[in-house]
Amino acid sequence: MFLEVIVLAAGQGKRMRSDLPKVLHPLAGRPLLAHVLETARALTPKRIFVVHGHGAQAVQAAFAGQQDLEWVLQAEQLGTGHAVQQALPRLSKDAMALILYGDVPLIGARTLDELVSAAREGLSLLTAEPADATAYGRLVRDSSGRVARIVEHKDASESERAIREINAGFYALSVARLAAWLPRMKNQNAQKEYYLTDIVGFAVGEGVPVAAVKAADPWEVAGVNSKRELAELEREVQRREAARLMESGATLADPSRIDVRGTVQCGRDVSIDVNCVFEGRVALGDGVVIGPNCVLRDVSIGSGTQVLAFSHLQEAEVGAHCRIGPYARLRPGATLAEDVHVGNFVEVKASRLGAGSKANHLAYVGDSQVGRRVNIGAGTITCNYDGSAKHRTVIEDECFIGSDSTLVAPVRISRGSYIGAGSTITKDTPPGQLTVGRAKQVSIPSWKPKKKA
Repeated sequence: MFLEVIVLAAGQGKRMRSDLPKVLHPLAGRPLLAHVLETARALTPKRIFVVHGHGAQAVQAAFAGQQDLEWVLQAEQLGTGHAVQQALPRLSKDAMALILYGDVPLIGARTLDELVSAAREGLSLLTAEPADATAYGRLVRDSSGRVARIVEHKDASESERAIREINAGFYALSVARLAAWLPRMKNQNAQKEYYLTDIVGFAVGEGVPVAAVKAADPWEVAGVNSKRELAELEREVQRREAARLMESGATLADPSRIDVRGTVQCGRDVSIDVNCVFEGRVALGDGVVIGPNCVLRDVSIGSGTQVLAFSHLQEAEVGAHCRIGPYARLRPGATLAEDVHVGNFVEVKASRLGAGSKANHLAYVGDSQVGRRVNIGAGTITCNYDGSAKHRTVIEDECFIGSDSTLVAPVRISRGSYIGAGSTITKDTPPGQLTVGRAKQVSIPSWKPKKKA
């Protein structure tokens, strides 16, 4: 029997106190729903249905282009059972259905695989024993320990609320049984909603085997209903990422002060100081050192490179044995060859710096091709934008650009050129010569400063 997955993602999340649909709130840099879908795909289902409702257009737009998703609208949110009813007409009659939640992001593929396997003879549901069971439905067993029913927290008696085993809300069963049971649901409860938990009672009443699979890790079933719960899950995800990085050989100055909002791959002997943020895909070669308070997004860094404090790197490629920062910025399209120095308050954008080149402080290099062993002095800027179009600056090998120089693109600084400090260069320079482009210095003896009132 093949598998089809239903992800319930229609809730508003009133306690989030946000205009953003709950399932789009970010966890480790990705929407909550994205984490659930990634896990669902690991089970290789035939189809994935996402039941959406509140903020439907925004939710669909966030996953535009993902062709394996089929969207089901729950226009009016009348409970979990009602949500599944919306998807029922589109399910394959001979499939196994697995029901997940878009706001429970840490559920593991191994646990779900076990849940699906346990449903071969009937119905399976996922349980857990969290430290605080408040607001969860309780799993009521009979005297023989078999599952008898599920009672929601708001409908439970005091003795039932004392039960520690909770219903996590995940179910696996055949579509045929689901189709038979869903029409029998009633909304005679405190919430006046159609609870999916009713199918457990139907199964017990018909003698259909009900298997309870307990999640080994309570975090797997932790849902998000408030910003506080979201923050708690974020810390748990970051704790796991920190542990993974250290297991791979990275040294973290403080595992509780790192944020991974994507994927980070580390070589041997990588060192990461406190308060660093990694977004998108980041690859760190052997011996890379990341100083405190750095942000790296979609970056590849070669072996032995140091990124000093407060540097910001985005969509850049850095070679081996470079030194970046402190307070440096690499913008999209920056490419550094080996042994390049980009120092404090230097910004590089859409440019390549050749091996051994240096811009140690207070410079802007944009839309440029910089050769090998070039020295770019303090205060140098490449003027690459004329107000309507951008132009390239080419600095060939072994050039020396004096401090406070302005290179007005398009322009070529030929190999071995020296540019005198304070020059404005608007024409190509000859190789191996000193070029100076300054206004004539004039002193006016008769000038006197104005007196203050």
